[in-house]
Formats: sequence, structure tokens, C-alpha cells
Amino acid sequence: MTETLHSKILGTGTPLLILHGFLGMSDNWKTLGNQYAKEGFEVHLIDQRNHGKSFWSDDFDYDLLSEDLKTYMETNQLENAMIIGHSMGGKTAMQFACNYPNLVSKMIVADIGPKFYPPHHQPIIDGLNALDLSTISSRNDADSELGKYITDFGTRQFLLKNLYWVEKGQLGFRFNLKVLSEKMNEIGENIGTTDSYDGPTLFLRGDRSEYIMQSDLEVIETHFPNSELQTIDNAGHWLHAENPKQFFEKSIRFLKS
Repeated sequence: MTETLHSKILGTGTPLLILHGFLGMSDNWKTLGNQYAKEGFEVHLIDQRNHGKSFWSDDFDYDLLSEDLKTYMETNQLENAMIIGHSMGGKTAMQFACNYPNLVSKMIVADIGPKFYPPHHQPIIDGLNALDLSTISSRNDADSELGKYITDFGTRQFLLKNLYWVEKGQLGFRFNLKVLSEKMNEIGENIGTTDSYDGPTLFLRGDRSEYIMQSDLEVIETHFPNSELQTIDNAGHWLHAENPKQFFEKSIRFLKS
């Protein structure tokens, strides 16, 4: 039996699938999800495999994440949808739109391009793997330990949202740390070199982020000829969290145009 991704569905109307980034989960998008729902969308906040409350698997690459999304749409009887994807979720969205263009009417890709990104999450992975959850009994303890590896408070809070009580006295992570540690190279993979999607696509980047540079525009237009790039002010890679107001304004204008 094929496993289906876990999701939370908000509102009614045009289906809008939202895909979180690496080590994130659907819950990261709850506030924005509610805003889209108020604008006439049936919002599907999705946990990708090895993340959130979705199933764990030893296999992990963008073609598989794309297949997961196809299965999800079939299971939920969605013939067509709009998609928003951030970072790793943006790569999933791009690959999915290229593989199944007839299932995607519009796409927003948040702060990621179709190119290859060298692995750069190693300090985070090292910090997470150093946590001994058999001896840590609170989120504060975990934060103190993680602080030895990750100095940025916001990053630590984002990661520690994944902590939950597996049973009384035993904390665990929602994400599959073992597999994600082993599949670091897959996270940065480019989409297929000849893949393209000619539906309306909006790339949003943070003005303080270096994930999408001017030099990337040519490769973006090769894969996504019907795309435009807009910039969110006062935002880095976590642009939807750092400037949610502008992110919502630019995204809703595109989705409703």
C-alpha cells in the first residue's frame, strides 16, 4: 500500500498546496495558511516524507518527493492545484510541476532556484546529532546543548519546534534525522537538466538572501519560461517568517491574478 503524506486542510475553494523546507513542517505555515484560506483557498499544509507527521523512509530525492505529491493529490481527489514551496519544498514543487504540468495551474517558489546547491547544513546536522535525547528532559535543556553548535536563536527555535514527547520522559524529533543526515547531497540537487514547466510561476527571494542571484535568472528562465522574480524586503532565506506581510501581499496578488 502506498503511503500518503500527512496534512492539515484549511478553508474551502481553490486547492493550494504548501510545502515546507528542510527540517521544517506544515505547522510552520499555519498563520499564512489561515490567511490564504480566508481569501477563498482550500489550503493543504503538507508534511513531506521524513518530516512532521508524515511517514519515514530510507529513500529520499526530489523525484520521490514529487511522486508523494502526486499520490497525495490522487488520494484527496485533486485534479489541479496551485503550489507554494519554500527552499527544499520549492525544489519539490519545481520538480513536480515539470513532471506533472497538467496538475499545477500556478506555482510560487520561495527563495530557491532550480540549480545545484552544495551541502551547507552540516553544522545544523552535527548539532542535532550531538543531542542525547535520552538525557535531555526539556526544550530548554535541548536549546542549551544546541547553542554550542548553532549560535542563532531563531534557527534553534525553528529546529526545536520538531521536539515532541514520544512517551512520558522521552523526547524525540519529528524529522528523520538519520536519513536526512545521510541524504544531505540530495537536498541540494538540481532539478532535471531538460525539465521545464511553462505555467505561471513566481519566484520570491529575500533581499538579504543569497539563494537566488542575478546570475541565476538565465537558468530559471530556461526551466520556467513563464516566470517572474520578485524580492521581499528586510528578509533572508526565511522570507515568509521574516516579512510575512509582504510575502502574503505579493503571493496573493499572483495567485488571484
